[in-house]
Amino acid sequence: MTQVCAQENLYNLLPRLEEKAVRPPRYISTFRPSVKYEAQKNKAPWKTIGPEKIEVPSPKDFLRKGSREPKLLQRQKGHGSKKISTLPPVPQKTDHPIIGVQVKKNFIRTNAVDAVMGKPKTYQPVCVDRRLGDKYLLETSGLVPKFIKKKDYGIIPKYIIKRNEEVKKAQEDYNAYFKEAVREQAMEWISDEERENVLQDLKKAWEETHHEFQCLSLEIDTLPKRMHKERLESHLKQLEHDIKLIENPHCIYIPKK
Repeated sequence: MTQVCAQENLYNLLPRLEEKAVRPPRYISTFRPSVKYEAQKNKAPWKTIGPEKIEVPSPKDFLRKGSREPKLLQRQKGHGSKKISTLPPVPQKTDHPIIGVQVKKNFIRTNAVDAVMGKPKTYQPVCVDRRLGDKYLLETSGLVPKFIKKKDYGIIPKYIIKRNEEVKKAQEDYNAYFKEAVREQAMEWISDEERENVLQDLKKAWEETHHEFQCLSLEIDTLPKRMHKERLESHLKQLEHDIKLIENPHCIYIPKK
């Protein structure tokens, strides 16, 4: 229960001591002296107001005409008076040049014999796509019948023969298993004549149902008409499924009568 004091209360006349909030000490980093030293060390005294002392240029060093143009170095005496020659000197009369070993081989005859007895140079056959087109090697163009010259050309690969044998064996195993299951369940195989008769009956039933479906009225506005239409559609779908199943070349087995 809370106690509510009136505006005039005896306790309000007593002096109260003002409680001052005690502020915690300010945080000072331990790296403050080193940072302050580095900042003062890297700061120059003329960082913001310019250098302390500036050398004033002399009034005698004023600009003159052509003083800023580049000047070439003066040639020193004793250098550049003679031109340096890169060619070898001309031999003197007294010089005796060194003569190489003399060969008695008849190069003309040798070249003629090599030309007669040598084999002619062979060129790789090329192919050109058009009269003014680029030419490229005929061997890599795909126009050379390489594959028909292979020994195994036209022969069925071994992996296909192996796969066909596996498929044939699996089909034989399945037929044997199915015949055994049919024999155990006393089922008989439907002949081709019976299959053809059943197929004709199904097609005839489909034609009759389809004719009945075509004779429906264009406006289906009542519930019996809608139900009759849905029944005919489902019957047509079932007949189509049965016809497709009978036309399948696989064997069909039915239970014995």
